[in-house]
Formats: sequence, structure tokens, C-alpha cells
Amino acid sequence: MTHDEIIKALFDETLVGNAPAVLELTNQGIADGMTPGVILFDALIPALEEVGARFERGDFFVPEMLISGKAMSGALNVLRPLLAETGAETVGTFLMGTVKGDVHDIGKNLVNIMLEGAGFEVIDLGVQVPPEKFVAAIQEHKPDIVGMSAFLTTTMPMFKVNIHEITKAGLRDQVIIMVGGAPVTQEYADVVGADGFAADASTAVRIAKDLIAKKRATVSA
Repeated sequence: MTHDEIIKALFDETLVGNAPAVLELTNQGIADGMTPGVILFDALIPALEEVGARFERGDFFVPEMLISGKAMSGALNVLRPLLAETGAETVGTFLMGTVKGDVHDIGKNLVNIMLEGAGFEVIDLGVQVPPEKFVAAIQEHKPDIVGMSAFLTTTMPMFKVNIHEITKAGLRDQVIIMVGGAPVTQEYADVVGADGFAADASTAVRIAKDLIAKKRATVSA
């Protein structure tokens, strides 16, 4: 296969979530001398962007997004160390966690895959993350964005508790805070004092990029 054919096949197979084919094509591309950046930016990311666009149009649903995301995740496992070796610049660092009291992680994991695919470095704190763990992780990793996920209406108030603790620790001005999860709305995000809200994974990536760009523009102004 030519490099162009590998790129097209990678795009198509990622779109339909064919994980074994995506992994095989990624390894084939690397063995054939393609750079990890070309595979990521010319095939995988465009495929995931198309998945997101189809989701927003209502042509794809969560299961399709998940299988595409998982297919890409396998390729990322191959590409991640190679990209690190080339010194590829990340878009930013995204610290992610499901709030205390909540063990749901499918949505969070999907967002993580989409963010990694878009060039973010993702630090995942897992589920049941208490406020003090968010604070300690911000101090340690100095992320650009902190993402908090809640799937239950009963755990949504933890957003406010977490933001209060982050503020109390003197870290609020250093990070952008995004919230999301099935029951969360833009109105609720505004009430708890978050900087951004996303209803789905593809929107989360777009908003994260916008928020980082705005913050960096403000800092450099």
C-alpha cells in the first residue's frame, strides 16, 4: 500500500471502529517509514472529527463514538511513545476525573480518548475523586484545564465543592474548569462557576481548544 492508501484506510477503519485493522495499519505505516505525526494528524484526528460531526448531526450515537474511540485508542498506544520521542508539542494538559460519590466513567473515558486524539496530554484521576485529590493533582501537574464529570444528579453538587476547594487553595486563576455528564446543563455549569460545559465528547474537545486559545491570548495581550 502507498502512504496515501494507508492514510485513507486508517481514516475509513477508524470511522467504523475496526480496532484490529486500525492497529495493523498504524504498525504498517510506522514500519513503512511514515511519521507518527502524519498518521495522527492526517488520518486518525480527521476520522475522529468526522465521528464528532456525525454525532452532532444525529447520524452517529454514543455506541458508534465509543467503538471509533476505542479503535483510535489502540493506535494511540503505539503512537504515544513515538510522538514523545519526536518532541511533538501538545495542545495543552487536561486533568480529568469523575467526582466523589460517582463511579461512572464511560463518558469520561470517551472524552479522554477524543482529547488525546486532538493532541492533549490527558491525566486521568479516575472515579470517586475527592476535592483534595483534584487540588493535589493541580499542584503537581499544573494542567491548563481541569475536567470534572458527574453522571448522577446527586453527585453534581460536588462540582461546586471542588471549585470552592480549588479556589481556597489559591489555584482557581491558574486553571480552566470544565464540567460535564448526562444530567449537567450549561445553566448548572454557570451556577457552580465553571468556565466551560460540554454535552458530549466532540464538543468537549472544541470548547477545550477555544478556552485555551482565549486564555493564552489574554495572557500574551
